[in-house]
Amino acid sequence: MSVKEIIEEKLTQAFRPTALQVVDESHLHAGHSGWKESGETHFRVVITAPDFADMSRVARHRAINECLATELDGPVHALAIRAEAST
Repeated sequence: MSVKEIIEEKLTQAFRPTALQVVDESHLHAGHSGWKESGETHFRVVITAPDFADMSRVARHRAINECLATELDGPVHALAIRAEAST
């Protein structure tokens, strides 16, 4: 299973999103710190979920970072997050 698929699966299980987009942006960071030629080091997550309704933006980001702690401690060097509440 790819890192992207793992991220998608974990976020889906944790937050039951109404919309989820996980984009591997590693190619945009070629030569930068943490970049690997094999990719899957830099990701952008756009997620909308009802679970975020009572959470601040910071709390949403913390929850996502906690959910993906293993990946952030391993292959993922950078994670850009846009998390919104759905109604």
